[in-house]
Order: sequence, then structure tokens, then C-alpha cells
Amino acid sequence: MNIIDRRLNPPGKSLANRQRFLRRAREHVVKAVREASAKRAIQDIEAGDSVTIPTDGIHEPSFRRAASGGRRNLVFPGNKEFVEGDTIPRPPKGRAGQGSQGSPDGEGEDGFQFMLTREEFLDIFLDDLELPDLIKHKIKEAHAVTLTRAGFSVSGSPNTLNLARTMRNSLSRRIALRRPKPEDVAALEREQAALEAEGGSPEAIQALVEQAEQLRRRARRIPYIDPVDVRYNRFEAVPKPVAQAVMFCLMDVSGSMTEHMKDLAKRFYFLLYLFLKRRYQAVDIVFIRHTHEAKEVDEETFFYSAETGGTVVSTALIEMLRIIKERYPTEDWNIYAAQASDGDNLISDNDNVTNILKNELLPPCQYFAYIEVAAEFHVGTGLFERDTELWRTYRAIAEDNKTLAMRRVRTRRDIVPIFRELFARNPVHT
Repeated sequence: MNIIDRRLNPPGKSLANRQRFLRRAREHVVKAVREASAKRAIQDIEAGDSVTIPTDGIHEPSFRRAASGGRRNLVFPGNKEFVEGDTIPRPPKGRAGQGSQGSPDGEGEDGFQFMLTREEFLDIFLDDLELPDLIKHKIKEAHAVTLTRAGFSVSGSPNTLNLARTMRNSLSRRIALRRPKPEDVAALEREQAALEAEGGSPEAIQALVEQAEQLRRRARRIPYIDPVDVRYNRFEAVPKPVAQAVMFCLMDVSGSMTEHMKDLAKRFYFLLYLFLKRRYQAVDIVFIRHTHEAKEVDEETFFYSAETGGTVVSTALIEMLRIIKERYPTEDWNIYAAQASDGDNLISDNDNVTNILKNELLPPCQYFAYIEVAAEFHVGTGLFERDTELWRTYRAIAEDNKTLAMRRVRTRRDIVPIFRELFARNPVHT
């Protein structure tokens, strides 16, 4: 039996009921999270979100009076069908305790809306995923801070007391002020005792007594440890190197790329950015769209501006290489790329694509994912299974280079499973 605590959460704290609810309704929450639409801009989707789950997924055990069974006394108003002493028949089996029927027009109870925090949203969405080649050795930007030793101070908390430095200061001060040592006093006392045993003159004995007492008074005036000796460890907040990454989004926007294809690509970019943002503190996004020529654009233009022309993939790769050399040196940045295309490319351009990828782009990249999208009217026709020019070119490269991963995407529901395949802890490259 579970007892549900429905008290309000204390300010700034979280009760266990929230985690218990997430565990009980996890299947519905995960489904709602993964079906989140791509209405937001890619860089704005890392925040938490409200998800709607069906009410039948949040039922809780509860106590209530049984609708039938047991012994009970009931009082009914009089009517013309029954008189005192008549026996009232039981209602037909299955009728008692039934709830209200659904509305004939199909409307029913609204779904339950639940607000997920940013951390809960990302934990659910990116569960069981891993990122290859996470960090490079040299880091450029630093946004986090760490505490570093920065000398000593004369004030501080007891737990930062530097005992060694304090004792060193104490010793230096005692030496400088010539504080009498206990051994000196003890030596005078032994000399006094010996003189008394030998029957020495009272004047000599009194001189030793006064000298010993003088040393004791001087020792009391010069303490063993003085407040001026105490030193505390001092710490300063200094920038801490944080891994940073750049995400290149490449897409063919020629006339053969439909809105359905672009939507599939956007959903994949959405997941990749979300995943990289989870692993890196600083993530830049570069959008490169191409037909027979390529150019860097903003996100709005990347997804929604219409263009016409042929398809020359090498132009996008050349533009990406140029941007890397100008703004993202490989010793400072972790470089990831995702390319979406319907597979069309100028046949004479395939050799250029192979040369640029194998010799110039793949070596500095941590990961390069190629997603080949299908037109909506091709899904289920078998046309999508034919190898395109670009697919054959990339497959030959992927056989010798595990940095390049390839997948085909037919529908929206394929996006998350394929993304999980690409970034599984032990990914299977195709």
C-alpha cells in the first residue's frame, strides 16, 4: 500500500512524491518528451517543458467505499412502487459503481499537464546515450571557476588554519625577541640547587633566584603563540577550463528538398544540439546551406528560405573547412557535423567530396553524421532503398573511417531511434 503525501512542497525543496510520480508515469512522460514538436529554435530547446500525459497513466491507489457488498442500513424515500416491508432487488451485476459514460461527440477529460525542469527533461530525453571523443587537450574559453590556493591571510575560518605557517611565524618571533627557553630556566635552577648543597653564599644564591625569575617573567610577556603569528589558507576563484564544441549543420536546399525533408533534418539537428549542450558548456552552431554554391546563414534562413538550383555537395564541405580554419582551430574546439540531404549530387563532384572529407574534414572532426532523408511520397514505395550518388560515395569513405556515420530517415518517428543508434555507447556504424 502506498500513502500519497499531497502537502505542498516546501520552498526550494522537492519531496519524494515528484520522483515517485516520474517513476510511475515514466513511460507516458518519456513518450511525451520524445514527441515534443520542433516549434522552438534549436538553441532554445534545452529549457524544461510542460508535457501532457493521458489521465489513465497517473491513476493512484485510493480508499473509497465499495459500491456493493457488505451489510448496511439505507433509508429510501417512499414511492408508489414499494411499501414498508418490500425487498428491494439488487441492481444487475456490473451496473453498481459504474462511472459516467463518455460524451457522444468524442470529447472527454483533458490530459494531465506536468511541468518538467530542465534537468528532468534532459535526463529523460538523453538517457543511455554517449558522446564519442568528448574533450580535446587545449581549451579556449572558460566559464566555470574553481578555488585555488592563493597564499595566506591573517583571518579566516578555523578549518583553513595553516598550522605549519603559524608555527613558523611563532618560532621566528620568539627568536627575534629572544624569548627565554625552558632549558635556560632549568639550568639556573640546577645551578641554584648545587650551590645550596655546597653551602654557597646567600648573595650568590639570591642572584640565581632573581635571574631565573626574570627569565620566567620575560617568557610570560612573550607568548609561545601570539595572534600575530596565526595564518589561514587563502583561496581565490580562478577560471576553470571547460570543454567547448561547435556544431556544423549542413543541408541541401535545392529544389528536390521538400519541406518534409527539411523538417526531418531539423528534428535531427534539434537532438544533436540538445545532446551536445548536455555534454559541453559552450556550444556554437554554424548553419551552412547549399545548392550549387554554399553559404553560412542564420537559422531562420537555413530552414525556411526557399532556393532553387542544382546540387554540388563539395561547396558545403569547402565552406565548412573555411570556417573551421578562420574561427574554430582544431586544437581548441571539438568539432561535430551533421549533414542532411536527399542524396542528389553532381556525379563529377563525387571525387571532390571524397578528397575533402577523407583528407581535410574528417581528421579534425569528432563525429560526422550523414542523414539521408526521404520525400514523403517515397515512403513505402521502395524508391528510398536505392543507393543514391551521395550514399555510395559516403559509404565508401565510412568503410575506412569510423568518424563518419550514415543513416536513412523515412519518417518523423525514425528520428529518435536513429539518433540513439548513432550515439549509443557502442554505436553500430553503417
